[in-house]
Amino acid sequence: MKMSEWAKREVEIACKKENSDRKEGEFDYGCACYESALKAFNSLLEDGHSGYSIGFTKNILNRLIDGQPLTPIEDTDDVWEERGVYKDGVKMSYQCKRMGSLFKDVYEDDTVKYTDVDRFICYDSDSNIGYHNGFIKEIATEYVGEITMPYYPSTKPIKVYTSEYLFDPINGDYDTLCIEYLEFPDGQKITIARYFKEAEDGFEEIDYDEYKMRLEIASKDR
Repeated sequence: MKMSEWAKREVEIACKKENSDRKEGEFDYGCACYESALKAFNSLLEDGHSGYSIGFTKNILNRLIDGQPLTPIEDTDDVWEERGVYKDGVKMSYQCKRMGSLFKDVYEDDTVKYTDVDRFICYDSDSNIGYHNGFIKEIATEYVGEITMPYYPSTKPIKVYTSEYLFDPINGDYDTLCIEYLEFPDGQKITIARYFKEAEDGFEEIDYDEYKMRLEIASKDR
């Protein structure tokens, strides 16, 4: 059986499972996605791809789908677009035209700092639900280093695992934080084990003894 015939049959089976009552010509979102993928697959076959070349092309396609650059980004004027001033001490912020998640801040003293908002993703160890948190990302950056140019990001983010507890009920969802460790896409891990409590201006670092005390009280109230 030819690869094109096999793929067509697989899509037909998947669409039937997606919507067994689908009538001819009727639109179904799930089936439309399967059929769109089949078109892309057939296009690769028509171009003569197979084996190694189709895998290489798939990696390129995945980066394009994820909004990732195909070659390293360099700090040249043509790749940045002004976005105004949003931080103290910054005279101008820029967004990268080639990668929407990448920003450049130029400070009053002409120092430059780059930020990729998709570089990290945080996970609560209890629920394993992903979320974004600027403060946690700042701490994680201390362990992996600032972004430098040229920049070629991984297709997967660095994961940062945390534990959160509520010590004082008036503080909302949580006011005690442990940043446990981070994990690179290749599985390498770096232990952080740092502890914080909510303060007037964000979070304040505390030692393990204070964290343990707050944790014990929070656990009793659960």
